[in-house]
Amino acid sequence: MMMQYFKGEPTRHIFHFRRGRIVRNGVGLQFWHMPMYSTIGAVPITTQVASFIFKEATANFQEISIQGNVSYRILDPREVTARMDFTINPITGTYRSDDPEKLVQRIVHAVHAKTRNHINELPLEDALQKVQHIADDVLEAIGTDADLKDLGIVLENLHFSSVQPTPEMKKALETGYREQLQKEADQAIFARRAAAVEEERTIREHEVETDVQLENRRRELVDTQARNQLTLAEAEAKAEKMRLDPYGTLPPQVLIGLALKEWATNAGSIENLSITPDMLGQIVGYMGGKKGA
Repeated sequence: MMMQYFKGEPTRHIFHFRRGRIVRNGVGLQFWHMPMYSTIGAVPITTQVASFIFKEATANFQEISIQGNVSYRILDPREVTARMDFTINPITGTYRSDDPEKLVQRIVHAVHAKTRNHINELPLEDALQKVQHIADDVLEAIGTDADLKDLGIVLENLHFSSVQPTPEMKKALETGYREQLQKEADQAIFARRAAAVEEERTIREHEVETDVQLENRRRELVDTQARNQLTLAEAEAKAEKMRLDPYGTLPPQVLIGLALKEWATNAGSIENLSITPDMLGQIVGYMGGKKGA
């Protein structure tokens, strides 16, 4: 009987079975053993990642495809080896059964079941928009899964990398979104035009107000000028009246004498002067009346 030396990896918890009983176990064990009487199991203790993709229907009966990955870790290797076969070929290090793959499938099935419960309650729009919230809720729900807890498995993280509707529905959603964007763009253009019209109206109102103010000032100026001219005319008339009032009490002979004096002073040189008999008679009469007075 030849003995073999087994060198375990530090990322695996090693179990050495002899005749169905554990004779030694620990992380990264190294030991000599007799292959004929020994069975070696290896359970990974580092974080493992399992990918998945599945389809589900939303509350409004729309199919979506969900793709992502879940990271998990085996906290109790002894419990796993008690319920599943994790024995390996000590030479190649490969598993002798498909139980490790079945464990991954059980984890993915648990994720699928909890995700279905959430997706079935949401309409399509919410399922597409609340991806991170759904992942957080599913991760929390799986934490209470009795089957995984019995196996000593804990889920560390759940990530949905893609949540997509069917191609037809995706096209319809994109069309609706584009139409909504176009509507918003049209509303923005309308608002900009309305703002421009409102601004132009404000400018015109200011111009009208300015014109009204100018006209009011022009009217006030005209009124002031008219009042000034009227005051000036009244003052001139009053001055003329005051100048002429003294002459009103004088007799006609004095007025004629003053007129002749004024005429002689301002007439300059006179080449010819014609005095008719009537004019001379009137002058003599006035002068005689003055002398008699």
